[in-house]
Amino acid sequence: MRYIFPIGLIFSIIFYNIVLMAQLLKILLIEDDSDDIELLEEAFRENNITYSLEIIREGDKVLHYLETVKTLPHVIVLDFNLPKIHGRKILQTIKSNVSLKDVPLIVLTTSAAKEDELFSISMGAKHFITKPVLMQDFSKIVKLIVKSAKFY
Repeated sequence: MRYIFPIGLIFSIIFYNIVLMAQLLKILLIEDDSDDIELLEEAFRENNITYSLEIIREGDKVLHYLETVKTLPHVIVLDFNLPKIHGRKILQTIKSNVSLKDVPLIVLTTSAAKEDELFSISMGAKHFITKPVLMQDFSKIVKLIVKSAKFY
C-alpha cells in the first residue's frame, strides 16, 4: 500500500522537528554545591546540549524566582540538602502550586534513603536520583534531564 502525503504537511513536520531540536533547554538547578554544578555543566557540554541554566543556591529564593520569572523552566533539578529551606519543602511547595505543578522536576541529591525517594515520587517528582561519583554517570543524568523536559 502506498501513502501520499500533502507536501505542505511534510514540510510542516520537518520544520516543527527542526525548531524543537534547536530550542534552548531552560533548566532551573536548585543546588548549593559548586562541584556538582560544575560536573553537571561539563556533562551538558560533553553531550552537546544547548541549554540555559539558572542556578539558585538557597532554598528560600526558589518560590520567589518561580513566581516572578517570565518563562517557566522546561525542567527543575532539585537538591534536597539546601541552606535555609530543605528541598523536601521546596518540592512540596512547587507540586502543590497550580501554575508550577506540571513543570517536570528531578530530585538529584546525596540521599539514598528510601523514604526520600518515596516522598519525592509521591509528591510528583519525575525521578529521584542519588548523586553519582563518576563523570559518565553525570552524562546519563543529563540525558535523563533532557528526556524529562517539557517544552511549552
